[in-house]
Amino acid sequence: METLLGMTLPELQEAALSVGLPRFAGKQLAEWLYGKRVCSFEQMTNLPQKGRAALSARYRIGRSLPAAEAVSADGTKKYLFAAESPDAGGKENYIESVYIPDDERATLCVSTQAGCKMGCRFCMTGTLGFHGQLTAADILNQIFSIPDAGKLTNLVYMGEGEPCDNTDAVLRSIEVMTSAWGCSWSPRRITVSSVGWLPGLRRLLDESECQIAISLHTPFPAERAEMMPAEKKYSIEQVLGLLRQYDWHHQRRLSFEYICFGGQNDTLRHASQLRRLLSGLDCRVNLIKYHSSGASAFRPSEAEQMEWLRDYLSANGITTTIRRSRGEDILAACGMLVNSLQQHA
Repeated sequence: METLLGMTLPELQEAALSVGLPRFAGKQLAEWLYGKRVCSFEQMTNLPQKGRAALSARYRIGRSLPAAEAVSADGTKKYLFAAESPDAGGKENYIESVYIPDDERATLCVSTQAGCKMGCRFCMTGTLGFHGQLTAADILNQIFSIPDAGKLTNLVYMGEGEPCDNTDAVLRSIEVMTSAWGCSWSPRRITVSSVGWLPGLRRLLDESECQIAISLHTPFPAERAEMMPAEKKYSIEQVLGLLRQYDWHHQRRLSFEYICFGGQNDTLRHASQLRRLLSGLDCRVNLIKYHSSGASAFRPSEAEQMEWLRDYLSANGITTTIRRSRGEDILAACGMLVNSLQQHA
């Protein structure tokens, strides 16, 4: 049985034709799925009952409610969802997304894979291994099915997985969110994070207009390779070489995520190299407090050291901010999403 959620307008038109409905019913399907965000065919009241029955026999909508929820003292909420496809062993895959309210802004951090292949040493998700790709329906369901879906102002693809290793599904979900027949969001409200997985990153740059965030974490390639194995496949120099081919001043924003580890990447040596590495590139650096899991050899930087690093980079022409820490009591920080059901299975 095929899933409607995640289909483009032409695909929905073909789905309508496949059950004997006229082509224009595809636009009605898009409105029900992405405009009104219904969960059942019976809610599609402007379609004939016979057509709804035929759709129900051949297709599923693809919506499901969260299986579990955790709420932080600061209002951050973490949701657990079941994915469409099981893992290689036939077990049900679970993924997590995080809702972050902040005054007038409400951001959802979505997952793109069940687990992750990248193996970053500081990331708890990486310890789970890779369990499978998410579909566009899986990604969109996270967005549509949380209780606060109507309050969302921004999306960040920074949850479980490497978005540029699942580019087809990520681009499809972005198309749904930004198209006039979909949710009509501005791509400026969407940020996709990557370790710098070049083939997918190049496609993301060429086929979308969303904001880009690169996980950097140290300016030295040897240190980065030790911390982030993806550096051995696609070096940060290669990543920056690609990024410098695009116009970041007029089109969209480029940022670098930099988790601060005490004594390991927050020194003057690192700050000086970071300044040289990013020289001439229109970008910003987001300094992030490390949320220690207790099982990692990494430790967070002191607040004063993060402030020094921010001031040093800003004084040297690199716009730098310290990201406000959220959801630490429920392990909700980006890069710390943990699938507890799979972890303990």
